[in-house]
Amino acid sequence: MPEAITLERARRDKQQGKSPSTQAGEFVREEMDHIRQGKHGARSTKQAIAIGLSKARRAGVKLGAPKAGRASSRTRKQAQRDLAKGRRGSRPVSKRRSRATERALKRESRSAASRRALSTQARQAARKRSSASRSQAARKAAQTKGPLVRKRAAQKAAMTRQRRAA
Repeated sequence: MPEAITLERARRDKQQGKSPSTQAGEFVREEMDHIRQGKHGARSTKQAIAIGLSKARRAGVKLGAPKAGRASSRTRKQAQRDLAKGRRGSRPVSKRRSRATERALKRESRSAASRRALSTQARQAARKRSSASRSQAARKAAQTKGPLVRKRAAQKAAMTRQRRAA
């Protein structure tokens, strides 16, 4: 069950008109925090992200299942089940199954949420996208920043360009 603060953050994101993937990001963040705190581990960063997305869908975030060809049929079906569960509302959780999942995750490594692992995962994900797609996402992000943050980002970019030229 997601923490109350995570649900509140996701709700605030929705009210601000942010995308479902941004709302789901709060659940992924919570999952990473849990791993860092040592509550449990994950086999890989990808698994940790998947757990967070699953929690988001079950909590009612309208994050669609991946399209055919983007993920395995098993992953797609599970995402559809999670979405359906989110629409239905919660039911009592099986204590035995919950405990088994928790125990299995406790045996896994805590390195899935390390800065290095997250950095590697982000780079791999970005590499799969086209240059145009990344550029478009950056442009959209810049529009939603606001003038103060946009100015700071521009200054940072200018510094980076200056360092690369040197």
